[in-house]
Amino acid sequence: MSADDSAQAAADRQFMLRAIDLARRCPPSPTAFSVGAVVVADGVEISTGYSRETDEKVHAEESALNKLDADDPRLTSATIYSTLEPCSQRATATRLPCTDRILAAGIARVVIAWREPTTFVTNCVGVEKLRQHGVTVLELPELAAEAMSMNRHLDLS
Repeated sequence: MSADDSAQAAADRQFMLRAIDLARRCPPSPTAFSVGAVVVADGVEISTGYSRETDEKVHAEESALNKLDADDPRLTSATIYSTLEPCSQRATATRLPCTDRILAAGIARVVIAWREPTTFVTNCVGVEKLRQHGVTVLELPELAAEAMSMNRHLDLS
């Protein structure tokens, strides 16, 4: 592993741990996961969000992206860190799935800790959809247990 790769791996871990800390702030819900998200551009955190931060239906990625101007030029070079795979479908038609929001923002890199289980969605294809559109998706399975820890009251199958 080169020095650049090692530095990027350390940054990925640091920002995912920040997203996990944000997920711990989520009001608990019996019908939704607690998720944290961090948007980083040029190594600097530019926005954060977590599930149910502003209303009972807001997702972490949605909350973080809502805090930025849609035309923010930093987004095209940004990475979004999410403790859970971004959703590919929503229960309410009035809200875009997080994968669509990420694609619309032009974010080229997504880092997740764990994939969406079948608890609420039978076929989440967030990672696949992002990759099909040229987005780099990195999974950090070594942080999955920590990212899931605040969701233990739910069926994680």
